[in-house]
Amino acid sequence: MTAFATSSSAKTPVKVTVTGAAGNIAYSLLWRVAAGDVFGPDQPVELTLLEIPDAMQAAEGTAMELADSAMPLLKGVNVTDNQRAGFEGTNAAFLVGAKPRGKGESRSDMLEANGRIFIEQGKALNDGAAQDVRVLVVGNPANTNAYIASKAAGDVPAEQFNALMRLDHNRSLSMLSQKLDAAPEEFSRVVVWGNHSDTQFPDLTYAQLRGENVSDQIDQNWYTEEFIPRVAKRGAEIIEVRGKSSAASAASAAVDHIRDWVQGTDGRWTTVALPSTGEYGVDEGLVFGFPVIGVGGKWQVVEDLEINDFQRPRIDANIEALREEAKVADALS
Repeated sequence: MTAFATSSSAKTPVKVTVTGAAGNIAYSLLWRVAAGDVFGPDQPVELTLLEIPDAMQAAEGTAMELADSAMPLLKGVNVTDNQRAGFEGTNAAFLVGAKPRGKGESRSDMLEANGRIFIEQGKALNDGAAQDVRVLVVGNPANTNAYIASKAAGDVPAEQFNALMRLDHNRSLSMLSQKLDAAPEEFSRVVVWGNHSDTQFPDLTYAQLRGENVSDQIDQNWYTEEFIPRVAKRGAEIIEVRGKSSAASAASAAVDHIRDWVQGTDGRWTTVALPSTGEYGVDEGLVFGFPVIGVGGKWQVVEDLEINDFQRPRIDANIEALREEAKVADALS
């Protein structure tokens, strides 16, 4: 159903679909999209809130709040539990909704449960989304959920499916900022390789602070024993302290990701999990975190970086983990 619609604008609204729209991440995300933080301060948007039937009432309430916010760029909000309708004509999709791991479940169990969800969403995107659709998978296990959805959307180019590792990238910048008493934007050439899981590799090999190598300003023991594992396990740390999983920070990272995908990074590196075409020894097709720059509405993987003996086994551990997840995913199709 349509919750509300406003008068037309000179610019055609960008159609944005958010799944899991009644959840905490979406609640933090939707207002940022509607405010112009993703597509720009003069680009109107139309939101579709896609939910499961049991959560429709909560999604309707979210739509009511969006309406009450009277945001100038927001030209309409639709609420639906029909996937085909939810993705019809969409230009950007934030796939936030996913089944969390239940008590006693393995990662494979979670993959199988989510596989069915993301196969159906991939098919619906294939059948109804705009040709230029950008899809960002936020729901975990994000990399392999993106792999599953992309394979199910056979007519959509694989590179239009990404998984969220910008949160890991932002966590890395935050930790560096605190360690070296510098603003996050003063750091450059930081990357998080691999999978959004505890195998991920936050890498400071190339990182710079105001043009100087970060590696010359930190202790190697802090880097290997605190920085790398703490970034990788930050989500669990937040759950332990807050009692709930990351929501606002995940939404903020999703905004950063799509904004940079659309508007570019002006040469700045960021981290994106996207389908490999064989870069750095990663199997073709695996959705893997790479250093990238955003240019002309597309991602370009930073090429020809020298990989040393410290990096290689950490990158390889992520390749192997994603290979195993892909085997589970492939068995579902």
